[in-house]
Amino acid sequence: MADLRTIRTDVVGSLLRPDAVKQARVRFDEGKLDAAGLRAIEDEAIRDAVRLQENLGLDVISDGEMRRINFQDSFGAAVEGYDAGGTTMHAYEKRVEGGAALQRWEVPVTHKGPPISHRRPAVSRLRLARNVPLEEYKFIAKHAKAPAKVSLIGPDRISQRFDHENSKAVYRDMDAFMADVVAIEREIIKSLVDAGCRYVHIDAPGYTAYVDDPSMAQMRARGEDPAGNFSRSLKADAAVIANFPGVTFGIHLCRGNQRSMWHREGSYDAIAERLFTELPHHRFLLEYDSPRAGGFDSLRFMPKGKVAVLGLVSTKVPEMESIDALNRRIDEAAKYIPLDQLAISPQCGFASDVIGNLISADDQKRKLELVVETARQVWGGR
Repeated sequence: MADLRTIRTDVVGSLLRPDAVKQARVRFDEGKLDAAGLRAIEDEAIRDAVRLQENLGLDVISDGEMRRINFQDSFGAAVEGYDAGGTTMHAYEKRVEGGAALQRWEVPVTHKGPPISHRRPAVSRLRLARNVPLEEYKFIAKHAKAPAKVSLIGPDRISQRFDHENSKAVYRDMDAFMADVVAIEREIIKSLVDAGCRYVHIDAPGYTAYVDDPSMAQMRARGEDPAGNFSRSLKADAAVIANFPGVTFGIHLCRGNQRSMWHREGSYDAIAERLFTELPHHRFLLEYDSPRAGGFDSLRFMPKGKVAVLGLVSTKVPEMESIDALNRRIDEAAKYIPLDQLAISPQCGFASDVIGNLISADDQKRKLELVVETARQVWGGR
């Protein structure tokens, strides 16, 4: 088996949900389809996603997050203790009304909805009630020949979507809350490792808040210190993955990816040195598909032995990048970090929630093909 720490192609996790899954979700929401019926349709979609990714030759694959209505369900749907509500396909369609593709969009997170997708308080200490990621991994492991990764939402985003002000009867401070988050995530990871998973990917879209002026202003308006939040999150992320020998850990940073919109901007420069040196993850999946991300010079802080996975292929637009342009960008990145510490992926998932981005299934396939072919040309071995 290839060393998963150094593979040259990667995926962020989510794939476009087929119409059959979307229609089944609507019927489930309306009470016209039971949970077993929904699961059977999701099962088939996952098998198709496995075939797609394996046939394209990707080094690692995912289940497409077909069972998740939102990528943050890995924690939000797994724990109890929040004052939270449910959600539906219709609710997610309503969330993006008024936003336009490739425009900045402040995702509404304050009303009562599912945790992590919404900023909710706690009514009791959090506990793992249903191990969603383990359920997902057990199914894909039965059907995949290629190594399968599992994506978990990281503690930074979980902390940013926690209403501590209204939770002080349960958690005296954020450190107490984060201690429970770390313990739960470690419980999930241990179960995945015990089941045979060898690549765990942490989704950490919140880190780009620390380079985005409007996001930091929102923190300050809530009485928070952005620098303190950043330090707390680095410590928590490191603790989540400590002491799991033989397991590859990746961490993904992006600037928003809902319905082809975005909500953060700013280069990695202000946080790169601490991010790359204090986090023990082996692979850093970094969004680099637009000028919002800045240049590659922050890669100079990447320690030896770690890999920067360049998210150069956009999941937000149907226009295809050219292999020549991708090769040139990889050459630019290689001025700051050796080529053997680089890899390539799409910049984010194709469907961070069940609605998905404004591209077609054919666009998705061709973009994944492009990732594989670019890697073949740059690093060979295929």
